[in-house]
Amino acid sequence: MSTTKEHDERIAKLKFASIYPLYLAKIQKKERTEAELIEVIQWLTNFDKNEILAQIEAQNTFEVFFETAKLNPNATLIKGLICGYRIEEIENPLTQKIRYLDKLVDELAKGKKIEKILRS
Repeated sequence: MSTTKEHDERIAKLKFASIYPLYLAKIQKKERTEAELIEVIQWLTNFDKNEILAQIEAQNTFEVFFETAKLNPNATLIKGLICGYRIEEIENPLTQKIRYLDKLVDELAKGKKIEKILRS
């Protein structure tokens, strides 16, 4: 599925630090923990907790965030719809990575077991 160039550029320039609190609020409403959120981000990016916090502190965009991340080889197993887009059909690699993260956060908020979310 094609996204527009403007859409891709807009989400690439979003700051991870501005979206992280939204992810946290979303999962906490469903009684999930920040530790679980960190765990799914670590799985996807191979960042440790301190590296995630450094990304937030540095106010890095998603573009920088994913340039420095080492994506989990099993990330391609993340499939389904997110924000009206089928993840596996997104053509822009950065947009697809961002949507992988969105999907993991959604699954966490929906109460899915960590073992299933991490696709190990």
